[in-house]
Amino acid sequence: MTRKALLDLTRRFVEAFNRLDLDAVMEFFADDAVYDEFNGRRNHGREAIRAVLTPQFTGAFGQIQFLDEDLFIDDEAGKVMASWRCTLVVKGQPTSWRGLDLLHFGPAGKVTQKLTYAKAKVPLFED
Repeated sequence: MTRKALLDLTRRFVEAFNRLDLDAVMEFFADDAVYDEFNGRRNHGREAIRAVLTPQFTGAFGQIQFLDEDLFIDDEAGKVMASWRCTLVVKGQPTSWRGLDLLHFGPAGKVTQKLTYAKAKVPLFED
């Protein structure tokens, strides 16, 4: 896959997240994809990934947006490392935290692995 194709796929993937379009996000994942969350949970397959992402897309954590900071692309390996800042409101207060996703793309242009790392404690969403 070319660098340009990986860049385009990654940008469209993040844009779908920011539009809160779960169906569009799920179209990027391969059927047997793995989503490794920054809290250590590992989700296998599109059904499990959809289930764990649903609360984010239904507003359970408030308005969330991912702001791109930097991208590293290895077109030979089909990998992208995207760093971002996640903005959200917790207990009525705006906050943000930084993280990155290591995205592995298969030959069909689908995400086979989404490995997420964060520079923060697990956000507290308790009332």
